[in-house]
Amino acid sequence: MRKTLIAVAVCLLLCVPVFGAKKLIHPKEFPKGRPFSPGILVGNTLYVAGQVGQDIKTGQIPQDFAAEVRQTFDNINLILKEAGFTFDDVVAVTVHLTDMKLFQEMNKVYMTYFKEPRPVRTTVGTPALAGPAARIEITVTAAK
Repeated sequence: MRKTLIAVAVCLLLCVPVFGAKKLIHPKEFPKGRPFSPGILVGNTLYVAGQVGQDIKTGQIPQDFAAEVRQTFDNINLILKEAGFTFDDVVAVTVHLTDMKLFQEMNKVYMTYFKEPRPVRTTVGTPALAGPAARIEITVTAAK
């Protein structure tokens, strides 16, 4: 029994660095020098920072809300791909909307990115986002 406990303890100690190490996920397309990381991989879990629908090359946010939602998911997809993940690996989503009247329009686009079983989701209304013209911000967590 004692040998088993020692073996388990040694295994746990050896596994801590593997599962506890943080790896920056920063696609080459994303700007450098921001006060946050686009993604952090810990073990088999990827945490994606809140993304808005800003075109990475031009800095513009589309006037059309559905296009803004698609651009938000395109930005998320770059981070997922950089880490070797897909939308099928997403387990949790948080959506922030500056106008809850946009919920149904957001949901139509959202449904095209996720197959059954869809990730758990929280959607909240907020008066403003960090990007002044942004109407949506989405955060995801993905796991393998």
